[in-house]
Amino acid sequence: MLGMGPATADPPPFIAPDVLIATRQTLHRVAEHLLAATRKRATGEITLVQGSGGFRTPELPDGTVLAVVGTELVVLGRSGERRIPLTSLAEVAGDAGLEAGFPWTKHAPATPFEPDAALAVDASAASALAAWFATGQQALAALAAELADEGPSAPQLFPEHFDLGVTAGTVNYGFSPGDEAIAAPYAYVGPHEGPPAGDEFWNAPFGAYRTWLDLRSVGEALEFFRAGRSALGM
Repeated sequence: MLGMGPATADPPPFIAPDVLIATRQTLHRVAEHLLAATRKRATGEITLVQGSGGFRTPELPDGTVLAVVGTELVVLGRSGERRIPLTSLAEVAGDAGLEAGFPWTKHAPATPFEPDAALAVDASAASALAAWFATGQQALAALAAELADEGPSAPQLFPEHFDLGVTAGTVNYGFSPGDEAIAAPYAYVGPHEGPPAGDEFWNAPFGAYRTWLDLRSVGEALEFFRAGRSALGM
């Protein structure tokens, strides 16, 4: 079953930054233009969830689950499991019987739709990012349990930002695999009203973040989230 993976967030030191970034960008494209696109066409919803070895859709109306595990698209259905290498969006969609391309109306997807471009996914980088999301799933689920009286959302992977997050009260908490502003994978605390002034805890315009070099376990991530709440007077 595709569920939570290991709790470690240690980045393999041999992964070059450009390889990690290229893999993250490719997985983001797959998340938007294959998984979220398929879910939107089937249900109108776009969010994904963490899965063992990567990320996946919730179960679709026909009983299918689409997952990215390492360097493959995995199609789980009533008739069994199929694994398709991530070569190009067009080839993967054709092999899986899917329609590639995010069906947007008002808001364009965050990644370009280039159906025939090669998908650059490094196995080690994909594994490291999957471990980061697994740590995030466990930390965010534990945080949500602590904040149950605030009506927190369940951890979800938002394809437009490609981050795993929850909202509790007026604060967002999450795990990102990195982005244009912060290249390394990081966890964040984002108050809806912005960070308070004059406190060194807040090191970004949106709030505070710590990279995977700072947070190497579920426990350390939880302590960061709690410190953010303390800095907000919660």
